[in-house]
Amino acid sequence: MSMPMTPAELYRHGLQLLLEKDIPGWVELWDEGGVLEFPFAPEGWPGKLEGKAAVGAYMRHYPDHVDLHDFPEVTVHRTTVPETIVVEMRGVGRLVQSDSPFDMTYIAVVTVKDGLITSYRDYWNPLAVSQPGADFRGANR
Repeated sequence: MSMPMTPAELYRHGLQLLLEKDIPGWVELWDEGGVLEFPFAPEGWPGKLEGKAAVGAYMRHYPDHVDLHDFPEVTVHRTTVPETIVVEMRGVGRLVQSDSPFDMTYIAVVTVKDGLITSYRDYWNPLAVSQPGADFRGANR
């Protein structure tokens, strides 16, 4: 029997799945009742997705919008709650529709219980979506 992944290991594994464009595999890292929140989401974008199915539906078409190439900067901070991490990261690639560069910084607060993501607050920069060709939402286009 293998040891369960730590929250940091699970998160890094999830990033690798995103680079491989394995969205179903990434969604499998989620608890059935997991919640994905976007506290800075602009008007017209979802602020909260409740449940693994909703997260999966949102992310299903992500590779059709963003071709991720790398996460060149990833710093994982442990918190006083062992199940919760804070991640600072940068994702780079290209926007598929416009073929323009994609370069986004994020801060995420992620909680993992029993080896699955139960809470993910994604603090991405909403100003980046105001740039031409920057529509990279999951299924909500």
